[in-house]
Amino acid sequence: MNHELQFIDYPPELIQAKLKLCINYEAKYGQSLTVNAWRKWCNSYDYRKNEWQFRHNVAKSLNY
Repeated sequence: MNHELQFIDYPPELIQAKLKLCINYEAKYGQSLTVNAWRKWCNSYDYRKNEWQFRHNVAKSLNY
């Protein structure tokens, strides 16, 4: 099976590093919609998988 068509989650250490960046950003600048989305991405496997599927479906729709 083509691995590009199969969702493979990011390593947990990268997800935790991104979450730490989000927390630090919020502490310095306050909340924002972008950071909220990133926090959801970090905290939910289903959110990451749905985001991946959305990006791949957009790419497929652009290929005739």
